[in-house]
Amino acid sequence: MKLILDFFPILLFFGAFKLYDIYVATGVLMAATVLQMGIVRFTTGRLETMQKATLVLILLFGSLTLALHDDRFIKWKPTVLYGAMAVALGVAYWVFRKNFLKVMLGKQLQLPDRIWTHLNVAWIGYCLFMAAINGYVAMYFSTDAWVNFKLWGYAFPIAFLIAQGLYISPHLKSDDEAAS
Repeated sequence: MKLILDFFPILLFFGAFKLYDIYVATGVLMAATVLQMGIVRFTTGRLETMQKATLVLILLFGSLTLALHDDRFIKWKPTVLYGAMAVALGVAYWVFRKNFLKVMLGKQLQLPDRIWTHLNVAWIGYCLFMAAINGYVAMYFSTDAWVNFKLWGYAFPIAFLIAQGLYISPHLKSDDEAAS
């Protein structure tokens, strides 16, 4: 159910784009994201920081896209989001000596500090890569190509998450080890 809820806005965006245009699709994305976040808030009692940031950026860049009738705004939203994530993770770690990944996930995952550091750096690299590739596609390709990239580009996060899971799996403690 969570997976369907996660992909609900992007699937509706893609469908609206194929049936209408980028402006209808942008409005659909905005409405679907508000609905998605309302459901998440209702079922879990709260929104995570990343969910709030995503909602604000979709509403901001979507509103600019619709008000100015300029699709560049919605196309650059992922670049801004990924870039901001990379900067936040990097500044937190190298300036403030805080590992946000460990702060956010440390209760669910018991990993050595060295592994948390590797994950943090990997996430910074991943976010920079995704910001750059989205920016490149948004700048040099048609809107139709960008929308297709957004849909099929989900292979990148899936591959990254699988690789991350494979990397951390040897370092995870079993339930017996965690209990002792």
